[in-house]
Amino acid sequence: MTTRAWWMVALLATSSARSEPLTLEAVVRAALERNPDAAAAEERIAAARAALRQARSAAWPMIGVSAQYARTDNPPQAFMMSLNQRALDMRSPSFDPNNPDDTANTRLSVGLKWRLLDFGRREAGVEAAAAMAQAREAMAEAVRNQLAYEVTRAWYGALQAREFEHVQAAQVASLEESLRIAREREARGAAIRGDVLSIEVRLSEAREDLVRAQNAVQLAVAALNTAIGRDLATPDALPPPGAATPPAPVVDLRDDWPLDDHPAARAAAAAVEARRSAARRARAEYRPVISAFASSDWDSEDISGFEQSYLAGVVAELDLFDGFRRRGAVEEAAAEVRAAEAEARRTLDQLRLDLRQAVIRAREAAERRHVIAQAEAAADEALRITRARYEQGAADLSELLNAEVAQASIRSRRVAALYDHHTALANVERARGRLAIAYDGATSPR
Repeated sequence: MTTRAWWMVALLATSSARSEPLTLEAVVRAALERNPDAAAAEERIAAARAALRQARSAAWPMIGVSAQYARTDNPPQAFMMSLNQRALDMRSPSFDPNNPDDTANTRLSVGLKWRLLDFGRREAGVEAAAAMAQAREAMAEAVRNQLAYEVTRAWYGALQAREFEHVQAAQVASLEESLRIAREREARGAAIRGDVLSIEVRLSEAREDLVRAQNAVQLAVAALNTAIGRDLATPDALPPPGAATPPAPVVDLRDDWPLDDHPAARAAAAAVEARRSAARRARAEYRPVISAFASSDWDSEDISGFEQSYLAGVVAELDLFDGFRRRGAVEEAAAEVRAAEAEARRTLDQLRLDLRQAVIRAREAAERRHVIAQAEAAADEALRITRARYEQGAADLSELLNAEVAQASIRSRRVAALYDHHTALANVERARGRLAIAYDGATSPR
């Protein structure tokens, strides 16, 4: 983990110890640091960069060393061993090339091979690897962009569940007040026992709904921690109801935003370039390869008094016939280029559709929020008036209960509209590929 990551974890732990509420920025940054998807994307970048280093290594010479010990009475090999050791004496009376004595040889070698010219094969390989590294980096940005949205949506889902709990608790309190009024009227003989029993039944249902709402908060927090990648959030760490959501951010709701710089679009474009470079490399297989080679050898029979020799030269290689392997490779690479180009066009089309849908949903969420805000004020006033009329005997119980239900419903719809609006605005930024930018900073994979 980086120093910055440790600092962030320590800061979050300190905030939790002080019982300070979490913030959206804190949970998104924690997810970008710790989520498995983000970590996997970073490792794919590392793998692509390592592949690029491998491709670049083709421009360097290959140098190797070897050591060999051999013993033989094979005439040609024994003859060459003695010759390499500078120990061959053809004038010796015992010299018999057809029946040599057992001959031993220890050889130490240093070899070099360097490809001098391959008519663009290495360059195309490096370009393909570089383009793939760029594609992986862009894909990592796309993953981070999507991850930021998933965490944002889970964050607003947790706050919405918390607000639903608050609304349900208020509903219970409101029904308890209505029950108090009904009991007072019953005591005065102004209401029948059935009114009290009906409100008690409704209050029991509201308390059951409150239990469900409290459990929904636990589930929403669990979903948030899963999106983050570790257990960071708790119900107590969430901002208190009513103070959880800042004003809606200002987002340009144009659906014709240029998307060429979207991470997914850049990843698709880089994949096309990688395929084109691979196609150039496949075509370069038809051209010769010119390489230099050299070696230096030390030979000895008894590991002392080594005799040195060398070999150096240049070799040109060209396959004249390979069973149409190269033709198949070129055709395959060309088809891969066309497929990648089609994928890039499809990606842009999908991104445009995604943005249009996100903008439409954001506009709808804004309109819903405006309409429900007006309806909530009307429902609150209707309940106040109905309760006062019921207390005075001018309204029956069904009117009061209907007003209670209407107020609870409109408050729940207001909470849903509020967080749907914030989530929809975040979705627009995600569709533009810009959501993670505000959180990246030094943690950006670029």
